[in-house]
Amino acid sequence: MDAQIKKGVLEMCLLYKLSQKDYYGYNLMREMKVLFPEVNDSTFYVILRRLKKEGAADTYSGKESSGPKRKYYKITDYGSKMLENHISDWNKLKEIVLNLGI
Repeated sequence: MDAQIKKGVLEMCLLYKLSQKDYYGYNLMREMKVLFPEVNDSTFYVILRRLKKEGAADTYSGKESSGPKRKYYKITDYGSKMLENHISDWNKLKEIVLNLGI
């Protein structure tokens, strides 16, 4: 799959997962890895960090585990709006492709 297409789809999927519940980064990455096995683990974290930098996601420290405190990700109001736009764009793209007969 083309890297730019995949990047946009991954961003939309990560935002969608975060819209369902807050996630410990590693758990989110593991769930997404099942759906996108060809994607490097670090790619998910790069996208999560970028979403945080852009204000679409935020982080907080969870309970301590046997190691360092876990970083949890949650969607922000801006991230919810961003997700709505991604889904709208995705639906338009699907319609265009279907109309082409692909």
